[in-house]
Amino acid sequence: MEMDGIRDESLVNPQLDFNETKLHNSFRQKTWDETLTKDSWMVFKIMAEFVDGYEKLAKIGPCVSIFGSARLKPENKYYEMAVEIAEKITKLGFGIITGGGPGIMEAGNKGAFNAKGKSIGLNIDLPFEQHFNPYINKSYSMNFDYFFVRKVMFVKYSQGFIVMPGGFGTLDELTEAMTLIQTNKIGKFPIVLVGSEFWGGLLDWFKATLLKEGMIAEDDLELYRVVDTADEAVAHIKAFYDKYSVNVNF
Repeated sequence: MEMDGIRDESLVNPQLDFNETKLHNSFRQKTWDETLTKDSWMVFKIMAEFVDGYEKLAKIGPCVSIFGSARLKPENKYYEMAVEIAEKITKLGFGIITGGGPGIMEAGNKGAFNAKGKSIGLNIDLPFEQHFNPYINKSYSMNFDYFFVRKVMFVKYSQGFIVMPGGFGTLDELTEAMTLIQTNKIGKFPIVLVGSEFWGGLLDWFKATLLKEGMIAEDDLELYRVVDTADEAVAHIKAFYDKYSVNVNF
């Protein structure tokens, strides 16, 4: 289809897959009105997501975010461990924030739900994998179009981070938290990596490559703690807040 010399590849060639269509359309020349209209409405959508998130989460109290793979099944040891961690952290007085989907996210919400705590789910619209799990408090179930808005909510309302095994999304959330702490944009809240066997290769690379090449400082290796059991993960969160005499109960 052509209009004023502009061709929409998704209509011209219906055989193109989703990725091909996005690539073709990103290169096609757009009119000024088309660009201005789309960008202006995007700004309003982004603002709406921020406002909605701030309003819903402003009074949730201290929380810990649990990150991890959407692909792990309930019988996986890390799923079971995430449930246990969430239950025990909830009993300390924290709410639990997850990405709201299946896998580790479901496990985190399930643990909070079992312990009758606040179970928050920040879902994202994706073409696969992602759907709300049934363990989220209805008043704290949110859906986002933009990853960056969702990540702001994770960090703004969390006083600690539990990072279970996961893929690119989990790495994105982990490095976001570490970068913000490293650059003093947020306080030095605890980051707990669960599973030394899983995380070992990445952490070795931090030391052998990033540190060796001067890309990070020695102190940056202190931004996280690696544990292998639920009790160790919970103990690190508790010790951090015992140190600062913070009352975390809602």
